[in-house]
Amino acid sequence: MQTEQTTSSAVYRRLLSYLKPYRLGFVAAIIGMVGYSAVDAGFIASVQPFIDRGIQEKDTEFLRLAPLVVILMFILRGIFHFTATYCISWVGNQIVKDMRQQLFSHMMRLPVSFHDKHSTGELISKITYDSEQIKQSLTKALIVLVRDGALVLGLIGVMFWYSWQLSLIFFLIAPVIAVIVSFVSKRFRKLSHKIQHAMGGVTTASEQMLNGHKVILAFGGQAVEDARFEEVNNQTRLQGVKMDATSAISSGVIQLIASFALAFVVFMASQPEMLDTLTAGIFSAIVTSMVMLLKPLKQLTTVNSEFQRGLAAAASIFRVMDEAAERETGTIELQQAKGDIEFKHVTFNYPGHQQQVLDDVSFHVPAGKTVALVGRSGSGKTTISSLLPRFYEVEQGEILVDGQNIQLYSRSSLRHQIAVVSQHVMLFNDSIANNICYGMAEPVSREQLLAVAEQAHVLEFAKKMPEGLDTQIGENGVSLSGGQRQRIAIARALLRQAPVLILDEATSALDTESERKIQAALDVLLKGRTSIVIAHRLSTIENADSIIVMDQGRILEQGTHAELLARDGVYASLHKLQFGSEK
Repeated sequence: MQTEQTTSSAVYRRLLSYLKPYRLGFVAAIIGMVGYSAVDAGFIASVQPFIDRGIQEKDTEFLRLAPLVVILMFILRGIFHFTATYCISWVGNQIVKDMRQQLFSHMMRLPVSFHDKHSTGELISKITYDSEQIKQSLTKALIVLVRDGALVLGLIGVMFWYSWQLSLIFFLIAPVIAVIVSFVSKRFRKLSHKIQHAMGGVTTASEQMLNGHKVILAFGGQAVEDARFEEVNNQTRLQGVKMDATSAISSGVIQLIASFALAFVVFMASQPEMLDTLTAGIFSAIVTSMVMLLKPLKQLTTVNSEFQRGLAAAASIFRVMDEAAERETGTIELQQAKGDIEFKHVTFNYPGHQQQVLDDVSFHVPAGKTVALVGRSGSGKTTISSLLPRFYEVEQGEILVDGQNIQLYSRSSLRHQIAVVSQHVMLFNDSIANNICYGMAEPVSREQLLAVAEQAHVLEFAKKMPEGLDTQIGENGVSLSGGQRQRIAIARALLRQAPVLILDEATSALDTESERKIQAALDVLLKGRTSIVIAHRLSTIENADSIIVMDQGRILEQGTHAELLARDGVYASLHKLQFGSEK
């Protein structure tokens, strides 16, 4: 329990560190909240002189001032309320904006291995749902905690001012309330973590349904997805009900305890020795204070769930922020690579997995040459393409670019030398032009853009669109065909003018006409570049300078197309399977 409390306080302190740039606004909000409660407590305190002096003593001059005092107090109350609400909302939204931006930025810089272990839906939930929970705890919850907390203290102060004997009952009930709040807070934190996990499941299931909508329709998977979503959705409902039930029970118990205290005060006030010291005004002020205490006590207990939910959400976000970003081990800035690539005895398994994906792989690609990787799925081809840009780090063996271990190069400068065109093209919800120019450090002229669009055969279809290259293509290029998306990816690679090119199944899912145009664009792209081509269709790599045949992470054969056919080994068998044996 101590560890959990310590962790919770550490999260709270860390959350408060985001407050520093906005502390003036926060101080103004606190002043507004305390002032609001002070006016309410002052109004209750004025009940005693109003009854004793104004009504019982018939002081008409005093009674004439009472309406003005009431109006003045409510004007002050309104000013304090606006100040508190506006300032805390401004501060809360600024903090959440900063946290959300920092989280988004940090996620982009986390290693690929982290994203391999976490679903997209889970991470999106942290940016959206968890951030929103922090906003709630920083605005609504904090307003109630400070304002109602100050009101409770003010009302207790009024009671002690008029009769400390009757008010001593609070020293008896305060420890009981503190124990209940402590127990309930622990329960709220536990339920909040479960709700966040369940919301991550809801986001993941929703994302899968939206991304795979066509597959669901094609295979009639609606019932399966309904059942899957119902399970995670029901978990969210269940945890939410438990949270509300805990809040309701704790609130009811605290109010019951407070009602016993109120009953005890009424009982004590009816005793003869107390009646001699109490006036009607004092008794009315004390009883009114106790009745007024019931609502803020209930609010404080209810809002505790929001506050604990916000702390749990902050802890969830901080766990992601504490994940180590990609370690930068390189100090050499690679300005312009020649493109000489060499793998030397590389053995690799993905982080967290024992199975070796690459086993003592060695090969050399001279600058400006093309090497093709072929083999069955799972043979390690794509892993090689992921190791070269340092998406994963090699721990056994080494990879050299221009004779230097790639771990000595800075990641950004190394990746700037590599262009990737894969089967699964990632396009952004933007124009064709902006997708081609994505990631370029320098502004791209219209002439450059048109030149690469022409070379990659993008203009062929872009000219037919309403706004040409400035046409919006929707999320991930939803309005384009597979071939058109591939051509945009090739144009992007052409514009980058990187000396090293990786083609990962770039034509495997295309029809014959699209493949012909893509191949023509690739021929332009390959000129003068060191290229690693991963292909299933052997017809696309017959002209490669070297072909490497892989299986289960090992290199089985290596040579030109003609050499491997003459050897009549694994490559020749694959060739016969695709083209049929010659009679």
